[in-house]
Amino acid sequence: METVRRVISVVVLNEAQVLARVSGLFAGRGYNIETLTVAPIPETDLSHMTIVTRGNQRVIEQITKQLHKLIPTLKVIEHSEMVEKEMVLVKFPIEEKLSDIQALCAAYNGGIVNVGENMVIAMAADEPVRIKHFITATKRYNPIEIVRSGVVAMER
Repeated sequence: METVRRVISVVVLNEAQVLARVSGLFAGRGYNIETLTVAPIPETDLSHMTIVTRGNQRVIEQITKQLHKLIPTLKVIEHSEMVEKEMVLVKFPIEEKLSDIQALCAAYNGGIVNVGENMVIAMAADEPVRIKHFITATKRYNPIEIVRSGVVAMER
C-alpha cells in the first residue's frame, strides 16, 4: 500500500493531558507526527489540533478511529480538501542585502518583521511545500537560524 501524507484536524476539549493522550496514541502504535499545532478556539473551551502524519490508507483509518475513541475528542476531520498554511521565521546577518530579503519574503506572503543591531528576522506564511522552497531560497543569504511553525489547516 502507498504511503501518503495526511492532515488530520481534531477538535478537543481544552484541558490538561489532552495533548499527552493524543501524542501517546501515536507513539504507542509507532506512528510519527511530522507537525503538530494546537491552539484554543476563541470564545470556547475547545482547542483545535492540526496533525500532519504519513501512512498507508489502513494506518490513516486506524489513526482516525483511535482519535474518535479518545474521551476529550469532539470532532476528527481527515480530508484531502484542506487549506494548509505554515509560517517560518528566518534570522539573517545584518550584512545581507535587506531589499533582496524583503523581495524574497514578499513572494511567499511575508516580510521583514524585526531588525536589530546584528540581525534581521524575516517571516513567510504559505503552503508547506512553498515554505520548503522559501527555506531553500534563503540559503544564499546565510541564515543564522530557521524556525518553522507547523501546519495549520481548515477543511474547504
